[in-house]
Amino acid sequence: MEQDIKAKIDHACRTAEEFTKLYYESLDKRRYLISRLYLDSAVLIWNGNGIEGKDHIQKFWIDLPSTNHTITTLDAQPITGPAVADQLTFLVKVSGQVKYQEKSSKPFNQNFLITAVGDKWKIVSDCFRAQEALDNS
Repeated sequence: MEQDIKAKIDHACRTAEEFTKLYYESLDKRRYLISRLYLDSAVLIWNGNGIEGKDHIQKFWIDLPSTNHTITTLDAQPITGPAVADQLTFLVKVSGQVKYQEKSSKPFNQNFLITAVGDKWKIVSDCFRAQEALDNS
């Protein structure tokens, strides 16, 4: 049993590395293709704003200024149990720095729930949050 869990975690981590590389390259350089990574019924929560459906998500990303993401941490866990039936599903947690056009970089966190659809990974849920510095003056 323990070996099975370790194998699932290793698979989740390998998948997360490949997926996030593709995702952030698409977001930063080929944003017009980003909807291919989302399920038709996907949900994006971006800094507290909800967008539903891959076509609306695509429009949302295209309307934002250009970005450059740098990943500093990445973690992934397999999701098991009756909630996802036989779908291979992973929770992917990412943090790093994002730079919008000419503005200074700011930290961000992003969580994805991705699921296998055939031999492709699709985003079920995407939650992005830019981190604002606290003013302690």
